[in-house]
Amino acid sequence: MTAVQKTPADFWFDPLCPWAWMTSRWMLEVEKVRPVEVRWHVMSLAVLNEHKLDTMDERMRTIMRTEAWGPVRVCIAAAAKHGEQVLGPLYTALGTRFHNQGLPRDHATIVAALEEVGLPAELADVARSDAFDAELRASHEEGISKVGQDVGTPIIAVPGADGEQIAFFGPVVTPAPKGEAAARLWDGTLLVASTPGFYEIKRTRTQGPVFD
Repeated sequence: MTAVQKTPADFWFDPLCPWAWMTSRWMLEVEKVRPVEVRWHVMSLAVLNEHKLDTMDERMRTIMRTEAWGPVRVCIAAAAKHGEQVLGPLYTALGTRFHNQGLPRDHATIVAALEEVGLPAELADVARSDAFDAELRASHEEGISKVGQDVGTPIIAVPGADGEQIAFFGPVVTPAPKGEAAARLWDGTLLVASTPGFYEIKRTRTQGPVFD
């Protein structure tokens, strides 16, 4: 018997975003129930919003300026120095601390996440440096260029029937579906995303992220 060929699903994330975190946990479920392999990439809400700060409220403006740069810089530096295969485990370590545990997005929390996945603690120093910003911007642009500037994180891209990638923002969902529910959402998402001319389904959020 030959192994089932898995479909690559490229996933662009910013560890700061709780909704991207929910979607990422769903994708880990999808890997269990469909022949899919997630390939993790970094995008940046700080980069996306750097020219929109004047339109934001003070709280969001402060987050973009003081908290949003550090985690993505550390992620992109880790990938550059140790290979992109570290991004999945590092994202899980960071996201669990930021979202499930509600820990501050500070140096100590980032160090703990790095150490958990066997990466050097000194990578956390990159959070305050622009040394890898060119690589960060390139990774961000690779993802956002597939869907346009009107969305955020996450972005998912998969091969289409004609060989061209199908890319979309989201889905935004809480809690993260598990088992066959995860599979049904994946199948349905691909169905609508692959429909020519399809752009959007949306409704008002009435519940915040459920980190279970």
